[in-house]
This record gives sequence, structure tokens and C-alpha cells, in this order.
Amino acid sequence: MKSEFTPPIGKISQINGQCISLIGNDIDTDRIIPARFLKCVNFDSLGESVFEDDRKTLKGRHPFDLEENKNATILIVNSNFGCGSSREHAPQALMRWGIKAIIGESFADIFYSNCIAIGIPCFTLTKKSIQEIQKYNFSKFLFLEIDLKNSLGKSKFLNFKLEIKESSKKMFLSGEWDATSTLLENENLIANKYKDLPYLKFNAHL
Repeated sequence: MKSEFTPPIGKISQINGQCISLIGNDIDTDRIIPARFLKCVNFDSLGESVFEDDRKTLKGRHPFDLEENKNATILIVNSNFGCGSSREHAPQALMRWGIKAIIGESFADIFYSNCIAIGIPCFTLTKKSIQEIQKYNFSKFLFLEIDLKNSLGKSKFLNFKLEIKESSKKMFLSGEWDATSTLLENENLIANKYKDLPYLKFNAHL
């Protein structure tokens, strides 16, 4: 896990970072964060336990344990990533480990929605393109620049046209994915609405 964690806020239009590749289809949320870690009071410590069981099995050879990947922020995966239970802890654990964006062949719908809700863009590419990135990434350090506005991923050696739902793209570019920041930015509108609600005026006199 990274030593410092800073959650994303507001508008997101550019994500730059090192890639980390995880090969395998149908990697479910129980593998991402095993059920025994769901008892936590908050999400703060989940990054330490991401892929806990897989990492124990591979005894230090898991991509999330390799020294060369310790600063990675862009996760490259295959098909149906995040399937299984709907636990929001899975994207929270990935984010607290340091992941800021995910590129894959496909994602489970609820996992995708949970990622969007906390500021992790999920992009899709063809199977051939994903395999090309993973093959390159396992032999060489790959730093990728993601231009969300134009849906582009580029490096010195590889360039891709990324796919992302138009509604999700608009939410990131406008900052609307960040409900807390949106509420704070519209504090005056909320206050005015509060004043206009007749039942609140009635309760104020009780």
C-alpha cells in the first residue's frame, strides 16, 4: 500500500501513471478483498489487504507485491473484472492501494458503478489491445497518459482509443461524480431551497 492516500475530488480530465497488469478473467470481488475484511469500521486500512489470499498463494510474486509495481496507479485487467458480490469495499481497497484508473476488456456492472462513485474511471479496450498492453507491461516499465476528454491512452510506445460510457465521462469532466463537492459548491442553492420548503417553516415554529 502507498504510504500516503489522497482521495480524488472534483473534476478529473487527466490521469498519468505507471501501469500494473493483472491477468485473468472473472476476477471477483472476494478475490479483490476477501470477506473477512468487510468488518472494518471504515475503508482506511483496506489497501493493505487487497488481493490478500492471492498474494499469500503466490508468496511475493503477485503483481501487487512486486517492487517495480509499488508506484503503479493504472490497473490493466481482462474480462468481467469485479464480478461476484456487490461489495463497495473492492474498489475502495484498490483505490487505497493506489489505483486511480482501470483499463480492461469488461467490468461487472455494480463494480463499475461503485468505481465511478468514488472517482475511479473504468475504460474498456479490445481483448487484443489489453493483451498487447499486458505483454509489454510484464517485460518493461509502462507509463501511460490518459486523456479522459478525448478518451485516449498513450505512452512512448503504445497508443489506444479508450472506451468509456458517455454519461460517466461527463460526470468526471464536470466533477458531478463527487457528490460531496457538488453539494458544497451549491451551498447557497441548498440554503435557498431550505427556506422555500413550507413544512420546514412550519416545524421551525413548533
